[in-house]
Parts: sequence; structure tokens; C-alpha cells
Amino acid sequence: MNIYEQGLDKNSANFAALTPLNFIERAASVYPNQPSIIHGDTTYTWSQTYQRACLLASALGKLGIGKGDTVAFMGANTPETYEAHFGVPMIGAVLNALNVRLDAKAIAFILEHAEVKVLFTDREYSETIKGAIDLLNNKPLVIDVDDPYFEGGELLGEIDYEALLKKGDPDYRCFQVEDEWQAISLNYTSGTTGDPKGVVFHHRGAYLNAISNAMCWNMTSQPVYLWTLPMFHCNGWCFPWTLAAVVGTNVCLRHVRADAIFELIKKHGVTHFCGAPVVLNTLLNADPSLHEGMPKGINAMTAGAAPPAAVISGMEKLGFNVTHVYGLTETYGPCVVSAPQAYWADLEIDAKAELMARQGVRAPLQDELMVADPETLIPVPKDGVTMGEIFMRGNLVMKGYLKNLKTTEASFAGGWFHSGDLAVWHEDGYVQIKDRSKDIIISGGENISSLEVESALFRHPKILEAAVVAASDEKWGEVPCAFVSLKDGQEMTAQELVAYCREELAAFKIPKKVEFGPIEKTSTGKVQKYLLRERAEDVPLIPKS
Repeated sequence: MNIYEQGLDKNSANFAALTPLNFIERAASVYPNQPSIIHGDTTYTWSQTYQRACLLASALGKLGIGKGDTVAFMGANTPETYEAHFGVPMIGAVLNALNVRLDAKAIAFILEHAEVKVLFTDREYSETIKGAIDLLNNKPLVIDVDDPYFEGGELLGEIDYEALLKKGDPDYRCFQVEDEWQAISLNYTSGTTGDPKGVVFHHRGAYLNAISNAMCWNMTSQPVYLWTLPMFHCNGWCFPWTLAAVVGTNVCLRHVRADAIFELIKKHGVTHFCGAPVVLNTLLNADPSLHEGMPKGINAMTAGAAPPAAVISGMEKLGFNVTHVYGLTETYGPCVVSAPQAYWADLEIDAKAELMARQGVRAPLQDELMVADPETLIPVPKDGVTMGEIFMRGNLVMKGYLKNLKTTEASFAGGWFHSGDLAVWHEDGYVQIKDRSKDIIISGGENISSLEVESALFRHPKILEAAVVAASDEKWGEVPCAFVSLKDGQEMTAQELVAYCREELAAFKIPKKVEFGPIEKTSTGKVQKYLLRERAEDVPLIPKS
């Protein structure tokens, strides 16, 4: 034993597991009266938000929920969804924030696969949840989120959220865990198959990425953050925990509309917001009158389909400071940032935007990043030309995929996480994505599996073959483009295909472009998707009926 190990053991005085639960307790104890959440005319303080999270944890415990149990949340960007990011893991349970845009079949699969014990659901999504529950044999306990600022939907549960909180112990407190490796949340990603894969986050990774977010964005103490990004997206890219760490104010927004965004920015002095490029494009192309009176220097973080340089340039010209980040659900959201260099400030906005549109370099707490040959894992030259796959490793990589050992092992082969994204490495060390080996389509920040859409199309009795690829789109970043070959003697219109897809797929997965005819293949019968991607750019959008 070396001299630095003798009598120098870990103990409660010198070691604590890393967990973002610590952030909310500190915010409540140091800044108890600082505004934590603004929702409509309702404002909570950090002491109130911590108290409500503790009540939630206690009440769940009384329902028999404990360590390793899954609690699902079909919620909008409201105080309840935010509180769940702390209250659920306080009791040792795992938060599964559901994608509210999925259809009933997909939600039912997730609820069953995750073995969900309790399901919170906002009234807005009652139709989808009702359909999902009808498909389940083992039904979870349903608890309603009855938002007073939303009209519509129906109540499905045995109790509502506020009534549940009243059952909690007001003296309950928790801000530590025994093991930082234990799961904190579960997020589903489409991957390359129809069935979603469950990505498991741990407390350590959530803690570190929350801090990394603040560092790479220069997020100073007590910012005002507008929730344009859905909290179900990789737990809002870990920003629920970041906002507690920096004692910020969360401004809730249920629906992303340009007028509402500009109104809330002006009303509450918003300093930061996140969103897919489609959100930036919405703001950029809004009625010019909405741009009037906008303060300069508001920070906008964007990720998803690579934002066109023109969108970044346009936002910068409006006075926004844009930060482009990159990551995957498997990396807790952003783990790569297009960090500005000093000389960029001297460039014209358009030239600067071209550099900012690259994915970038590793975020402050991302341990390692490389572009390498996917077979040998030998790094490619930093010449901006040679293609390779993006690999990451370190604390900002998931535990693995739930109940999917084979895919987990494959994704970690060689001791690196395989992103599936193909990129070049520039001389200055910045990564730039050129293609996606997994054929994932990112539309408005949502992942769409081309195989899932193809599978639905293949089920149509008139369709012989189908291939789906991404086509660039000014509004959504990317949209699905379907190439369809019909069986002999069959006829079909694009509108007929769309009508069929509405019955089979979530709305955002429906092809926005369709071309009927032969599909190019190799001599071995493999679809040549790289050729289809080129053709997809010239296929017109389906006219709205």
C-alpha cells in the first residue's frame, strides 16, 4: 500500500456521490425566495419548488414506489414536469419523460418495456394515453396533471397531481444518494429499428452534464431560461438540473409559437433558451413587428439537424447569440459545442456562421471525442475531407440500453461509444457531420427512424418496395422523403399514401415528400440510399390538402 492510501479512506466527511439532487437543495437553502418557476400568473420560489419535489417523493414512497421503479411522465413544459426531475429520483425511482408526440402504440410499447408503475399524464395528451393504456395488460397507476392554464382533454386517473402532493410528508427531505451510478432517468430513442431503445442515465452523468451545460454556455448565476425545448428531450438536455445549479428562473411554455416566445422574452427578461433549428427559423421568419423592442444579447442554444449557416447568421443579425451544440440521447444531450475562437469575432457574420454551423469540439466535461475509422478505430486525418465516425467516451455517456445487452455491447465496442454519425475532422479540431450511417432523420429536433417508416409503407397492400431518406427542409431541418415502388397494376397518389400513414405513424414521421418509381439498388440488391438522398433534394413537397 502506498503512503497516500494509508488511513486516507473515503468517508462521509470527505466523499459524497455526485447527484443533481444536491443542486435543488442548495438553491432552496441559499436562495429560498429567488423565483424558480414562472407558469402563467403563478410564480414559485426555490424553497417552494424543493418542498413540492420532496412532497412528490414522499407521496410516491407511500404508494410503494422505491429504488429502481419506473415513473413515467407524459407532461408539457409545466412546473409538474420540472418537479418530477427531482422528486422521482429522490425516492430512488427512475424518471421516464415520455415524448408527447408519439402515438399510442409507441407509448404502450415504452410503458410495457420500462415496466412503468406510475404514469403521470397531462390532460392535453389524454387521447393518446387512453389509447396506449387500452393496449396494456399490466396497467400503471394513472395520475392526472390538471394544468389550470390548459383547457381541453379529459382526466383519466384515480387522483390528480396536487391531491397526491397533499399526501406527502412535509418533513421529508432528500438531496443525496448512496450510489452515483444508479439510474436517474430513462429516455427512449428511435435508433435504427421500429421499436425505441431505452437509454439509461445515471446520477453522475446527469450531475456532470448539468455543469458542463453551464460552462460551455457561460451561464452565470440566476439566468432566466425559457422552456422552448421540450423537457422530454433527453430530460431537456439536462437543463432542469442545470437551472437548479445556477439558481435560474424557469419560464414555462406549453406550445412553441413565435408570438408567445417573443412576449415571454420581453415580459420576463429571458436570457437563455434552447431549441432545434426549426425554432430559430420560426423566430427568424416571424412577423417583423414581433422583433421590435427585442433586447440584444439573448443566448440561443441549438442542436438537432445541423442548422443552416443562414439561420445562424439571421439570428445573429437579429441580435441573438447563437451556440451550436451536438450530442445524442446516449450522451445526455449536448456533449460537443461549436465553441467560438477569439478570431471569429473579427469575421463577417456570414463567415462566422459557416464556422458556427460545424458541430465543434468536446464540451468542458466531455472526456474524449474523436473521428475515426468505424472498423479499426484509428483516428482519421484532420484534413476536413476524410470521413469517419464520431466516437465519444467518458462520464457523459449513458449506462447502456435497458434490457438490450447485445446493442449495448455493440455501441461500446472497442471502449468507445459509437455515435453512428459520419463526419470529417478539420485542422482546427472541429468536427463536422457529413452523413448518418444509421439513416436517422432529424425533423424539428425529433428523431425519425427511416426503417420504421419503411416498415409501415411495406405493410400497404399496393406497395412493393419503399426506401425513406432525409431531405433538407428550411423549416424542419430535415423531413422524410419516401421513394415508393408499386406492385404491378396498382396506382396510388401521394395524398393516399399520407392518409394511410396517418393511421400508422405519429404525425411528425409521415413523409413530406414522395416519389413513385423504381428504386436504385446495388448488384447485391442493397438500396443505394446515398443516391436517393441526392434525388430527394429535388422532390417537391406534397401539397397540403
